[in-house]
Amino acid sequence: MAKEISQRHLVLEYFQKTRSLCAFSLCPDISKRDAYDSFPDDLKLKLIAAGENEKEKPWSVILLSDYLEFSKNGNRVRFEELYFSRRRKLNSLIMAEMVENRGRFLEAILDGIYLILEESSWCLPAHNTHVRDAKQQEMPDVLHPIIDLFGAETGALLAFAEYLLRPVLNKKNPDISALINKRLEERIFKPYSEEHFWWMGDGKHPMCNWTPWCTQNVLLCALTRPEGFFSEAEIRKYLESAAISLDYFLDEYGDDGCCNEGAQYYSHAGLCLFGALYLMVDALRGTDFEDIFGEELIRNIAGYIVRMNVSDNRYINFADCAAICPRRTAREYLFGRYCKDEVLTAFAAADFRRESEEGKLLPEEINLFYHVIQAFNYEEMEKYPESDVLCTDAFYESTGLMIGRDETYVLAAKAGNNADSHNHNDVGSFTIYKNGKPLIIDLGVGTYTKQTFSEKRYELWTMQSQFHNVPTFIKNDTEIKISHLGKNPAEDYYDDSIVMQRDGQEFEADKVEFQSGTCDTSDGKPYQRSCLNMDIAGAYKNPLVKNYRRSVELKKGQGVVVTDEYEGEMTALLTLMTYERPYPKSSKDDRLDIKLGDLGQVLVTGGSLEEIQTFPIEDERLKLSWEHEVYRVLIRMGQEHKTTLEIS
Repeated sequence: MAKEISQRHLVLEYFQKTRSLCAFSLCPDISKRDAYDSFPDDLKLKLIAAGENEKEKPWSVILLSDYLEFSKNGNRVRFEELYFSRRRKLNSLIMAEMVENRGRFLEAILDGIYLILEESSWCLPAHNTHVRDAKQQEMPDVLHPIIDLFGAETGALLAFAEYLLRPVLNKKNPDISALINKRLEERIFKPYSEEHFWWMGDGKHPMCNWTPWCTQNVLLCALTRPEGFFSEAEIRKYLESAAISLDYFLDEYGDDGCCNEGAQYYSHAGLCLFGALYLMVDALRGTDFEDIFGEELIRNIAGYIVRMNVSDNRYINFADCAAICPRRTAREYLFGRYCKDEVLTAFAAADFRRESEEGKLLPEEINLFYHVIQAFNYEEMEKYPESDVLCTDAFYESTGLMIGRDETYVLAAKAGNNADSHNHNDVGSFTIYKNGKPLIIDLGVGTYTKQTFSEKRYELWTMQSQFHNVPTFIKNDTEIKISHLGKNPAEDYYDDSIVMQRDGQEFEADKVEFQSGTCDTSDGKPYQRSCLNMDIAGAYKNPLVKNYRRSVELKKGQGVVVTDEYEGEMTALLTLMTYERPYPKSSKDDRLDIKLGDLGQVLVTGGSLEEIQTFPIEDERLKLSWEHEVYRVLIRMGQEHKTTLEIS
């Protein structure tokens, strides 16, 4: 949806105050042996072993037919694995050579570099269009290269590899660096200078993680070029363009720093913002540009990930985010250091230490720059002291997200609207963790396919409101209709007698109110609470749903209470998605008592059990968060149209 031109000029204003430029210095090249020889011995041995292991594996073969598979059947996975495996292998070989410095991996490194240089396009088939959200071109665009996420990532990998190995490459044959620079000119520098890609921003259309992600990697390409490749004026133009794009990205954020793409996308949104600013600070060192990390907005964006953590590597998730996220790395650690955020710094270091020894080497990461900064901060993160600072409750007004905590529960509830990046139709939904374990859940998203980002997105079951913890309304109350609900989600979405939430900014919560602190009670026993109140009828935009007031409250030390009051003319069915198997029974006072395995229970007042459905987890991406089937409890709201759920 179009909007007013951005009024935020934070990065640009900091940049415009600078004058001097400096050569790239964040990581030394291979000739600076003191730097690489000082790595811990165990780290060097691990990096060399990883390189040796990858050296024995064959390079992937990528055919045109592999590229075309996406246009034929929407499958992304097979081509992307062939594509990414080359880059992962190359990174391992380079890191091994950087620490060993004997030339033993050089021939294999050159094989990988030349294979990637010879690819007809670095753009993924799923991104193969110059126009945002337009139909992808079937064939790789050779004449007009597209800078997508992984075109930019690939450019950064080759540019940084050339920078790190430049002394060795020049000694072997200067044509190697010349060829890399030629490809960078064709596929990164010329397109970036001559075409306005949508992710650069225009002040009218919403930005997402693409903006800092691509911008960071274009900067990495430009700033690592040898002296004389660009003039000072040209470098300043790259920095100015980056500043403008980053401001368009920041315009999507409220002052509270909440990422509406969720915790999983923080690694590509907030962290790539850090990466771009980190590169700019280096290029502009000696100026006041580094003070940008003291800005409240930047600090809030940095600290967001800590507040979203439940325990271990489980995170509060909405939209396309998974409930289990990768471990934190040197990027979060450095973000915390630059922002002087001790909680984030210690959190990142502690989470790094919980990672497996293999995982600390970032085996799945294709960005070589991340590998190097991980290695340079490895020892420091291993020794960084633990923090005893605990997360407090939070309310992100910009997105309507509340997080409440006590010693037992972590509750998250979402108001907002259905126009978030990577949106699911989930206004009013909530998740609950008990003792760090999932009780009431948000599924996340399955493996990305062509349909995931198409006009048929909301035919997918994980996207629909009926599979989130919100009500679904039935116009014609027939047993046949209700008993078939959820059996065929694509058909349900287009069935006029089934009313679910729809996507778009206009589908939103109203009368949103966050309350926290002490709550006085009539029995004289006050308690501490965090509570989110809202009317979610606007997320359905149906005249038969007049009002739907929802209150989601953490009564600290007791549990969670969800109270729904509905005014309308249809049957309301409440969904509860659970990870533990539900076992229903009637309680003594005629309330419905649903046991959730051995972990918790739900006491229902004003509603009756309609059905419990079981959904096996068969998708590989969903399996990363959920090891076994999940369940949907459907509760029919009673005639009084008021239901209370006491969850403990």
